[in-house]
Amino acid sequence: MTDPAAVTAVRRLIREARFGALATLEAEGGPYASLVAIGTDPDGRPTLLISRLARHTRNIAGDARVSLLVSAAGAADPLDAPRASLVGRIAPADEAQVRTRYLARHAAAAGYVDFKDFSFFRVEIESAHLVEGFGRIVDVPGAELVTAWDDAAELASGQDGVIAHMNADHSDAVALYATVLLGAPEGAWRMVSVDPEGCEISCGDLIRRLDFSQRNTSLSAVRKELVALVHAAREQKTG
Repeated sequence: MTDPAAVTAVRRLIREARFGALATLEAEGGPYASLVAIGTDPDGRPTLLISRLARHTRNIAGDARVSLLVSAAGAADPLDAPRASLVGRIAPADEAQVRTRYLARHAAAAGYVDFKDFSFFRVEIESAHLVEGFGRIVDVPGAELVTAWDDAAELASGQDGVIAHMNADHSDAVALYATVLLGAPEGAWRMVSVDPEGCEISCGDLIRRLDFSQRNTSLSAVRKELVALVHAAREQKTG
């Protein structure tokens, strides 16, 4: 059985990544690496918005096998920072599922998202190779990195409303999640996604993952969780 802490670490790296290195295969079989902007779909799989004119897109048209490297941002020594090499296959993504989520992370992409040569793709992860600094290396099966939604239809249909409500009416709570519970710097933090297991909050170039204390599949359960988290943050701040 995979170490649960390793699964959580890889999930966090994917959810908090804004950029990564994408490795594709050239027609003659050689490797090619490029920098890409990363989002996630509701299941937690990495998503990319890429142009068919790009070399990496031409490569995946011939061979869908890819590797995507994601790393913790802001480390003083990048070689001592947690990172994961994700191995799998890339496929077209459902734009309706990923567009809003992607633009919440990469607002500048709104300027070209509707260009005819750009399309969304997702990486179907088969395995992940986690390196957490020197000496801790763990392989994680891709199936363990996916967030299930089969029992969370109510949350799936209402997630946009949760995000809008938190940002419009409870921005102070979102800021407390970031600065107190996650130790992030002060700033204009806002919620950008929510799922049964947690949420992502963003400020400028930073994205942080806030895990729930338990799996929540209904809107009322998520609401209770968010209230409990802000109470915990306030107690921690004053205590």
